[in-house]
Amino acid sequence: MTRQPNILFINVDQLRYDSLGYTGHAMVKTPNLDALASGGMQFDSAYTPLPSCCPSRQSLITGMMPEQHTGLWNYGGGGSLPIPSIDSERPVWGRQLKGAGYNTAYLGKWHVHPDLDPTAFGYDSFEEPPNDNYETPHKALKHPISNNPWPEFPIGYYETLPVEECHTHVLAQKCVEKIDALSGEEAPWHIRLDFSEPHLPCVPAEPFASMYPPEMIPPWENFDESFEGKPYIQKQQVRNWCLEDWTWDEWSVYMSGYLGVISQVDDAVGRVLDALKSRVLKQDTLIIFTTDHGDAAGSHRQMDKHYVMYEEETHVPMVVSWDGVIQPGTTCRDFLSHFLDLPVTLLDLLGLPVPECYQGKSFLPQLIGQPAKDPRQFAFSSYNGQQFGLYCQRMIRDRQYKYVWNATDIDECYDLETDPYEMHNLAADNEDSELCQQYRKHVYDVFSELNDPLVTGLWNKRWLCAEGEHLATPSE
Repeated sequence: MTRQPNILFINVDQLRYDSLGYTGHAMVKTPNLDALASGGMQFDSAYTPLPSCCPSRQSLITGMMPEQHTGLWNYGGGGSLPIPSIDSERPVWGRQLKGAGYNTAYLGKWHVHPDLDPTAFGYDSFEEPPNDNYETPHKALKHPISNNPWPEFPIGYYETLPVEECHTHVLAQKCVEKIDALSGEEAPWHIRLDFSEPHLPCVPAEPFASMYPPEMIPPWENFDESFEGKPYIQKQQVRNWCLEDWTWDEWSVYMSGYLGVISQVDDAVGRVLDALKSRVLKQDTLIIFTTDHGDAAGSHRQMDKHYVMYEEETHVPMVVSWDGVIQPGTTCRDFLSHFLDLPVTLLDLLGLPVPECYQGKSFLPQLIGQPAKDPRQFAFSSYNGQQFGLYCQRMIRDRQYKYVWNATDIDECYDLETDPYEMHNLAADNEDSELCQQYRKHVYDVFSELNDPLVTGLWNKRWLCAEGEHLATPSE
């Protein structure tokens, strides 16, 4: 690799791994992202550090787990918890790129710091999204539902503006204009393009609003969740969202909007990729596409995210493409913590020093067709509560089992080979089984290596590492 590439980083908000064409969804149309995946490397085992917007995005900026950068939950949104924020003086790779001669620009959703924008973290310029996706002023009801407990979320609506005037496509056009401006300079550029979609409430424009009629959308395989043997908070989440009476009739309306917005984002991304091709820039540009975390979208009867570590929330899609360098049509199957590993990989690629505080691993060897030097044995994700109260979780998974340590409720253990939809909690059968003891110890090993104070403290360490009995006296 003799050239210093441009870097286009496309991030979207709350996209399930299984809701793209190239990841196997039977209905959704995502031709541009499918083409990007077939022309580069797709990652089938990437996981978010934390399945919530702000902490995960803060991990991407800082290269550290939330328990280290201290942004433990979302800011804003009317929550009653103290506002967490990260220290802008921490080492951030955006400043390193700028110091290495890159021109940098950030367009779209930020959600990293309540007061400071991307220019405080290494970006030369920042353009916010054209409007907030919660407040779509030009909308009309398309698929009415009889039981909508959240009128502020326009579920079942569509955007009446032409798609070219929607914020997805306005943002894509701004990106094209920024590419034109920066490509006139001698220096390479890094552009971060961050869409607010497909985060609820999901209000697509035509033709995407009509692309997926609700009656044609089948329920998820794990929609009929009974919550038997599951942590109480999962059932409480359904109550908090006032969704107890929702059947698939209501959820299919939500999914019509969700899939429609995904296809709309795909179309907007396609406009940016077409601009790179027409300007003969694609071969000089490293392209990254991913998301911050997933979306329940009706799986296990849940909405949004929070308090669950199911695959729908933690498993994320990711594609990296660079013509002539990354072999097209390849798949990396190694476990990645995508927002920890991407900063380290980019710095490794550019020959820049990796700050000692960064907690990721470079997957540059995999990108260039070599085996990983030290592949992870487990995927992992953490959660520290918010929205409806504090509730801490630590999740690990390997190729067969997933274990979720719920610090104040029953743990969860799923055999993903026989129960891929995570319906039967083995920990509810016997939390002191040899299997559960083994995986609790794995939880401790994984998160203690990440310097997680929740697992390394005396009280929780004794529980996670206990063998065959619960140790009741912490005085030793």
